[in-house]
Amino acid sequence: MNWKLILGGGLAYYITAFIVSMPGGAFIHEGILEPAYMANTEFWRPELTRDPPDMAALMPMWITVGVFTSFIFAAIYGVFRKALSGPGWQRGLKFGVAFWLIHASLMAAWSGVFNLPYEIWIWWAVDALIYTLAGSIVLGLVAEKLAPVEQ
Repeated sequence: MNWKLILGGGLAYYITAFIVSMPGGAFIHEGILEPAYMANTEFWRPELTRDPPDMAALMPMWITVGVFTSFIFAAIYGVFRKALSGPGWQRGLKFGVAFWLIHASLMAAWSGVFNLPYEIWIWWAVDALIYTLAGSIVLGLVAEKLAPVEQ
């Protein structure tokens, strides 16, 4: 377990994914999906159903969970990156694609449990694809610098 990779790579992943998710949030969540969200308010936290939504109240939880899970993501990458070929960015990208496929598969399974419209699940998957791939590329680059793969 390489703590430089976990902490540095995890923070790099989180910051990149967070920045990349901002335009997606405005376009997807406040634009395309707003009608679907409004039609399914029983699924959202009370802070999100206020007018206007109180997203600032949820930010501490979102950031804490996001950073923590980014460390886990980086630790898992550290275990599997030797199995991937290419330079760091390419290893990160390959790992990100694999992770996203697992994530999208789980969302497809959850769609059979949670009665949300398919457009929500599809756009959530598109959003996750964009920020996961961007974050994974940066994770691979940072991991290569902080903890090069031993041959």
